[in-house]
Amino acid sequence: MKKLLMICMIAMISISANAQEKDAIVGKWQNPSGEGRIEIYKQGNKFFGKLYWLKEPNENGKPKVDKNNPDASKRSRQIKDLVILNNFVYSGKNVWSDGEIYDPKTGKTYSCKMTLKNKDKLDIRGYIGISLLGRSETWTRVE
Repeated sequence: MKKLLMICMIAMISISANAQEKDAIVGKWQNPSGEGRIEIYKQGNKFFGKLYWLKEPNENGKPKVDKNNPDASKRSRQIKDLVILNNFVYSGKNVWSDGEIYDPKTGKTYSCKMTLKNKDKLDIRGYIGISLLGRSETWTRVE
């Protein structure tokens, strides 16, 4: 009986640690240029990120809008609070994949994967087709 109880406790600790690892990217992050901050959150089993802060939120005295979006009906939406990370799933070993990142500066959407290097550094890799054809940047966690 003691052996069974010990096995159950070890299993519960392992499940709890795995759940914490999956949610490790949840929080607020700043891009390398310091122009924007993104809040990553979990919805169901997927992860998303919205642009919650902009260094320069206005343009010509008005809030910046998504003027470069290829969809004309979306060009009037504000950049602040825009969801730019979509549908990421935890792949294991501190990697979140199968998602997309939207760049409001260009209006382009890229396949993307995120790798947590440590608790305060998140590598973002946007790419077209395969990961080798892309660009990376490192985001820093903010309080």
